[in-house]
Amino acid sequence: MRPSRLRSRSAVTVVATLTVAAGAVLANALAAQAAAGCRVTYTVQSQWTGGFVANVDVTNLGTPITSWQLAWSFTAGQQVTQLWNGTVNQSGALVTVANASWNGSIATGATTSFGFGATVNGTSNPVPTAFTLNGIACTGSVNPTPTGSSASPSPSASPTASTTPGPAVSVLDQVHTVGRLKTTDAGVQYTWPGTYFEGRFRGTGVGLVINDSNNDYVVAVDGTTVATLVAPGQITYWVKDLANGDHTVRLAKRTESPWAAGEFGGLVPAAGGAILAKPAARSRQIEFIGDSWTAGYGDMSTSRDCASTGVTRNSNADAAFGALTARGLNADYQINAWSGMGMVRNYNGQTPDTTFRTYYDTDLQALWNSTVWPVPSTWKPQVVVIGLGINDFSTAPNAGEKWANFDELAADYRAAYLAFIDKLRARYGAGTEIVLTYPDLSYLTTALADSIQQIVKTRKDNGDARVSSLYYDNNALGMDLLGCDWHPSQHDHQILATTLTQHLSTLPITW
Repeated sequence: MRPSRLRSRSAVTVVATLTVAAGAVLANALAAQAAAGCRVTYTVQSQWTGGFVANVDVTNLGTPITSWQLAWSFTAGQQVTQLWNGTVNQSGALVTVANASWNGSIATGATTSFGFGATVNGTSNPVPTAFTLNGIACTGSVNPTPTGSSASPSPSASPTASTTPGPAVSVLDQVHTVGRLKTTDAGVQYTWPGTYFEGRFRGTGVGLVINDSNNDYVVAVDGTTVATLVAPGQITYWVKDLANGDHTVRLAKRTESPWAAGEFGGLVPAAGGAILAKPAARSRQIEFIGDSWTAGYGDMSTSRDCASTGVTRNSNADAAFGALTARGLNADYQINAWSGMGMVRNYNGQTPDTTFRTYYDTDLQALWNSTVWPVPSTWKPQVVVIGLGINDFSTAPNAGEKWANFDELAADYRAAYLAFIDKLRARYGAGTEIVLTYPDLSYLTTALADSIQQIVKTRKDNGDARVSSLYYDNNALGMDLLGCDWHPSQHDHQILATTLTQHLSTLPITW
């Protein structure tokens, strides 16, 4: 797809993570005497000439708090232009972010996050080196309760540990995941992009048992990426030489593989270590349904021509807008996407006997042993974001296809889309917000935009108030489409995530 009149700019991805410890002041004098502290992770997720997007995680290490303000100073003239999951005030270099109405309370050990976009002079963008939480400077430790205080310190959790290596126990007993899986003797198989596994361990290292010669993965420990595995094959990948203590580990599938499953065999503790109880499921859930835009097709490339490096090596669903949006909202998520597929018509009329709807219900997409995924009772997303339509309408119907023109195609598209929403309503209930997204195809046809608006109107006229649309105006949003084959770049996915997050903030979501 080639939208016209794009403002081209160079997109550069810079990731800089800073972890600090900060003291915290609680709202009243009694609470102020209790143990207090926090950890702040400031990550520059994307940067380009003149601007950047950052995410900030705040973990409460002390007693629970009911409201917070985080402050820091920029040193290179950076100016915050928009912020989500909080409210911001900037006076000169000093930035102060206060909690939103829904995330003021942070329990002991819990984390809240916010993100922002900002301008920067040129390319210099130093990471802030000092933070304060509720007015107290970073101390690097948790402050103990003074002797004689009437406040009781919160008890520290002592996670139950298992010393059994990963392959000897159920993988799903070790890790948290919400992806579509099929259990095997060796672990679990999966094909959908962005499938992730999260675990906890104690010690100086951990092994990840993987069997996959097709897909790429990202490995993160304690929230920081430590490795990208390119088609690793059958291995136990070890993360070593960590500080001896409790850690988190995350494995995420970057790439698409509708005809080739990856297999995860679980976690193995390092000598003297242990696998701990898996992380708890998040209360928020989002399902992303779509095509190549949703799958992160070519999003890590800085050139539209990926002939020499290949699309697969340049794709990362874990850095696409769905994953970015969900992590910013601290939500579990699924990315059920397939490049080239449409609602009723695939790209340029290819494979007319199958569409995205053919495979949506499956656990392993087009794999030989794929079956209908048994939707667990624990998967009830409060939000479903759909992005299907680019492949239906980005090329005109060809001679020999069942549609003579866009009008005929649009009629079938609307009917299929309405039926698909019926399926989602039957599965998830009337309370789930369903968001229909679509980009600018006006250079070729308005059939997609017109159809989406008609679908939303039809649903609302029939009493379904929790269906909305979100238009991605490529030009107005400043998207460069520098990913492979004119797809969204990493810079663009940050924009899409910001735009989607802002839209979700306007909806009456029952989190």
